[in-house]
Amino acid sequence: MADSREPLAGPVTMAAASNKIAENKKARFNYLIEESHETGVVLEGWEVKAIRAGQVQLTDGYVVIKDGELFLIGCRINPLRTASTHVHPQADRTKKLLMHKDEIRRLIGKVEQKGFTLVPLELYYKAGRVKCAVALAKGKAQHDKRETEKTRDWEREKGRLMRTKVSSNGSASKD
Repeated sequence: MADSREPLAGPVTMAAASNKIAENKKARFNYLIEESHETGVVLEGWEVKAIRAGQVQLTDGYVVIKDGELFLIGCRINPLRTASTHVHPQADRTKKLLMHKDEIRRLIGKVEQKGFTLVPLELYYKAGRVKCAVALAKGKAQHDKRETEKTRDWEREKGRLMRTKVSSNGSASKD
């Protein structure tokens, strides 16, 4: 009988189906990613509801280390209009990231090296919990960004050429 029910429509099922909530595309363009780590995120109830509704922006987010703990700053979670009147939601609230102490110590050592920083890559669901992929990254120089853009454009153009060649061969063989 449970199989006959239709799935719920809306952003909740879309996010749950792909497991990816939000992605920081700027991070991959502006930084050279050295390694990536999974962290848990401490959230309030209204934040979880807003995330399920797709009201999250990770683009301007960054991670800081304070007193041996990781904090996500600049991740904007817009509260829903139906948020409780007893809670006063702050969209830009600093969120604590959960990670093993040994991993945090290792990251602290690497971040103290010149040029390394921690950036959030994406938010996603894992076993019903919101997780954040945090990357140890080094800032790209302007010429590196141009090179990345040229490579991306070439891959796109190559795909177009292959599609037109396949479609022209396919139509010629049909005649």
